[in-house]
Amino acid sequence: MKRQTFIKVLTTGSVGTAAFGSGEAAPAAKPRKVLMKVGCQSGGTSKENLEFKARHGVYNLDGGAPKTIAGVGWDLQDSLAKKEACEKYGIALDAYHFPLASSGIDRAEYPNIMLGKSPERDREIEILQQMIQVAGKTGIKVLNYNTTILPVLRTGKTVDPKRGNASYSTWNYEEALKRNDPKTVAGDVSIDQMFERITYLLDRLLPVAKEYKVKLANHIADPPTPVGYRGITRWNSPNVFEGIKRFAKLYDSEYHGFNFCIGSIAEGLKDPKTEIFPIIKWVGERKQIFNVHLRNIKGGWNNFQEVYPDNGDMNFLHVVRALRDVGYDGMVMPDHVPSHADSSSQLQAFAFCYGYIKGLLQTVSDDV
Repeated sequence: MKRQTFIKVLTTGSVGTAAFGSGEAAPAAKPRKVLMKVGCQSGGTSKENLEFKARHGVYNLDGGAPKTIAGVGWDLQDSLAKKEACEKYGIALDAYHFPLASSGIDRAEYPNIMLGKSPERDREIEILQQMIQVAGKTGIKVLNYNTTILPVLRTGKTVDPKRGNASYSTWNYEEALKRNDPKTVAGDVSIDQMFERITYLLDRLLPVAKEYKVKLANHIADPPTPVGYRGITRWNSPNVFEGIKRFAKLYDSEYHGFNFCIGSIAEGLKDPKTEIFPIIKWVGERKQIFNVHLRNIKGGWNNFQEVYPDNGDMNFLHVVRALRDVGYDGMVMPDHVPSHADSSSQLQAFAFCYGYIKGLLQTVSDDV
């Protein structure tokens, strides 16, 4: 082994006691500091929701969005009031959701951006620029957004009697084809057209984001799908890692990155349990993970169920360790959760997820 290689291996703690000889024990590797915190994007900034979050130890929040002034953008005073409401409970208002949602082009609030329709999209982008300014003036660090034409896609529910008859949202591509769902108003859109429209948008948003120090975090389309499904090739399809790389490399900017949804990425993988780690490493080392959705699944490409964080195919203890090891310092939040007929099922599921994430963070904090 070359000397430089040996020293590198030794300092990373991979050699062990044998490297020191004579039975001398290697010094314990100092665990990396955990910079992540549990967060959430549900419920807004009402008194009831903030108390619910504080009771469960959630002190970082995506607050949804302030009130909108028609034709202008966000209401700064309402945004500041949301921040003040959070601070009463010691909660940091870290993020908002841009009105570029995952509901699809047919229900989009600002449709012309992803339709690539000028000059209408230019006026919509001006409104988004104003929203970035409001976010920056409020101290918001991250804006989460989507660049999609098709909505979130699911084909049904799967009931799990072993988890109290919890119901898991399910996607099966073969079942979807049988439904023969129509194309959207966008018609046929190639992956290159998708990236042209995304670039047109971000060319105009990122300078404002830089000025106001607000990170723009894109959530991949959920789920990744085969080429041309319902006329659309999603920008992260059919190879989710290649799509992520292409998007990441569009700009060399600390304000350009991802709302890194572990579940949605896993939906595009054949073996999520192993294939998720190179993606975390690649994106994380580029410092382009701005927010994390910790959502687990059973299955993968073209066929999966959204389950609880502890009973999916991915081991989230290993996932959180990987996030720690790339120095991720943002929120780790539940996203989609299983449902049930019980009227409080969503709150129950979120409470379970908060405790689970907090336990994971404490565990990896104590790693040696």
